[in-house]
Formats: sequence, structure tokens, C-alpha cells
Amino acid sequence: MSKPIVAVVGRPNVGKSTLFNKIVGSRVSIVEDTPGVTRDRIYAEAEWSGVPFVLIDTGGIEPDSDDIILSRMREQAQIAIDTADVIIFIVDGRAGLTAADREVGEMLRKTGRNVILVANKIDTPNVPDGFYDFYELGLGEPVPISAANMLNLGDLLDLVIGEFPKSTGEEEEDEDIKIAVIGKPNVGKSSLVNAMIGEERVIVSDIAGTTRDSIDTPFEHEGQKYTLIDTAGIRRRKKVTEDIERFSVIRAITAIERSDVCIVMIDAEEGITEQDKKIAGLAHEAGKGIIVVVNKWDLIKKDTHTMNRFEKEIRQEFSFMPYAPLLFISVKTGQRMMNVLKLAGEVAEQRAMRIPTGQLNAVIADATLMKQPPSDKGKKLKIYYVTQVGVKPPLFSFKVNKRELMHFSYSRYLENQLRDNFKFTGTSVKFVFREKGENELE
Repeated sequence: MSKPIVAVVGRPNVGKSTLFNKIVGSRVSIVEDTPGVTRDRIYAEAEWSGVPFVLIDTGGIEPDSDDIILSRMREQAQIAIDTADVIIFIVDGRAGLTAADREVGEMLRKTGRNVILVANKIDTPNVPDGFYDFYELGLGEPVPISAANMLNLGDLLDLVIGEFPKSTGEEEEDEDIKIAVIGKPNVGKSSLVNAMIGEERVIVSDIAGTTRDSIDTPFEHEGQKYTLIDTAGIRRRKKVTEDIERFSVIRAITAIERSDVCIVMIDAEEGITEQDKKIAGLAHEAGKGIIVVVNKWDLIKKDTHTMNRFEKEIRQEFSFMPYAPLLFISVKTGQRMMNVLKLAGEVAEQRAMRIPTGQLNAVIADATLMKQPPSDKGKKLKIYYVTQVGVKPPLFSFKVNKRELMHFSYSRYLENQLRDNFKFTGTSVKFVFREKGENELE
């Protein structure tokens, strides 16, 4: 089940990042960082009143001159429109209504999306005279807050979660496998989508950023239904390199949340970049199935060791997800293209696999005999039993005598034993450790 997306938009210096940081740091829980993965502060997994969501900060844009403010604002707003379930549109309650506010407000209003208008920097019960001008935006009653002082923050979050799509209460199993094709602009994402479905459904060009929106393409292959999600790039412009990276990551986040399997595309000529690692880290943290696809392999001069060298480098750079299978392909020539869908189906199956409790405990019992559990000050870790409590990704609950005795290295050893016996190709495996008397996961 994908989490709702909440995007924070507004012109510079209205308090977007302050609001983001206050929500993330003080009022909601953040998912812990995974070792080896650097979390970008433009997003966080959050929770309010038991409802999880993904919060995105579109801030950080500082135009060099006034003539590009509106264009950059439009781009921010468009990204929010394309990706978010709820948009928090922040204006400066003290400064009053501006031309930039009006333009973005008009864009948001015409979309019919769930928009909450927030007037920030209002620190007293008495609103400034210019506050009522914000009604002209046609986005309903402005919510007065002070992000810095956390005034009315709870009321705002109540409104936000109230706009989320309503759940039926029963999580339906979709028949189709949702595959997100993610990566930097111009690595061949759209070309891969076209090649897999066998027709030109997505516009392809050599210009980075041709695809502006995330495009869903349903199709069927050998009796299996798939939905391919082609994520947009963004045009390169002078002096906005950081924004390019920011926006491509935002789009990747939303595609990842909706997917079962992520195809992380790497440009063989360019090699692995920090942005590649960031995007792959997003999929890993989300617990999605992952396949690393190295495209443009036909353009690489090779000897008998070339692929091994590439694989070694990829494994080193992506050390946080050693479970992800690798494919070296050429979309242009069709090299190994037939393997992509086959592998995606296998990864989706592995991610949804349930292990019988008897088999599971037999493997763990053998593992503890081969390598004794850790101990501290004469106290030895005991594993009483283990059960699988979730899928997508596989989640296992261990009943132990003392949680603190479970060392990270031994947990990794147990994970490797499970993978040796049950594969779990292309998916992370999650563990929780509970002591006697603690309830199992609901």
C-alpha cells in the first residue's frame, strides 16, 4: 500500500523548509536512516495520528534575479500537481499577497487537487490586515500558523490527513506488477519502457527532460499483467543544476512509492554517480524490489574482464543493497532485453513470498548451531522462535530473551542464511526483535 504524498510549495523565504523541519523533527516520527544511505532532507517519511505519509519540501530555490522567480515557481507548483495527493501552499502572512502567490495559486486552483492554503509567520491570535487578501486566491480559508513557533501545527496536520484518499479497510492484491523505471535524466528510461511494451507509447529524444510527467503504461506479457511507470527527467538550465537533481529525486520518490519493483537505470558510459546512489537508496529505504540495469552496454569497449570489473564497482557503490540483481543491456540493440521483464516478475514474486513457520525455524535453528549467538557479560542471546509477519518486503519477527544482545553482524548473518535457503532475489529483508511479553506486530 503506497503512502500518501504531501508536497510543500511556495515562493522563497515563506517558511517551507522551517515547516518541513518542524514537522519532521518535532511532531512526527522519521524512519531511521539505513547504514550506507544518505537521506536527502528534501523528503521524509512521517506520521500523524497513526497515519503515515511522505513529506516533500520543494524549497531551496534561490533565483538569481526577479525575472525567473515566476518560472521557477511554476515549475515547483507543476511538480506538486503531478506528484502529490495533498499540496500545502505556503504564503507569507505578514508580507501579504504577492504576484507570485497569485500565479501559483491560479495554477493550483485550476487543477482541482487537494490544496491547503497556509499563511505562515502569524505569531499572534490577531491576523494582519493583509491576511484577508489571501481569500482572493480561491483556495478556501487560509490556515494561520507560525512554523517557527509551532502554532496551529497540529490543526494543520489534521487537515492534511483529512484530505488523504480514503482506504476501503481491506488491502486488495493487485493482479499487475507495478514497475518504476528510475534513474537520472537521459539514461534511457523511456526507451526501455518502449522496448518492453513493443510500441512507442512514450516520447523519446536525446534531450534530457523530454518526459515531463510520470506516465503509467499497462500491458500484458505471457499472461502476466504489468504497469510500467516512466519517471520524468527535467531540462537542464544554467545555474539550476542543484534544482535539477532535486526535482528528479522528487519525481523518483513518488514513482517508487507506487511501485512493486524498481528498475534502477545506470548509464554505462557515465558510470555510477552520487545521484544514482541517491535514487537507488530511495528504493532501498522504501523496501521495494530492485533491479540494477546498466544501459548502453554496446558502447563500452570490452575485454574478458570488463563485466566483472563493472559488477565489482557497482557492488561496491551499492553496498547497501547487495541483494539487487544486475543486468547489462542495450536498449538500442536489444541486448538482454528479454531478461528484464522476466527478472522483474521473479523479484515481485520473491518480495511477496511467505515462508512456512516450520521451515523458517528449522533454518534459524541450524544457523544458531553453525554459529553461536553473541553474548555479553556472560549473558547469551537466545532465539526462541521466528515468524513471518509481513510481505512486500518480507518481514520477520524474532522472539528473543534480550534484544540488546542481537548484534548487527549476527542479524546480517541470519539474513544471509535466510537468503541461502529461500533466495529473496531483489528484495530487502526486514527483521524485528521482540522480548518475551511483548506483543507481535499487528
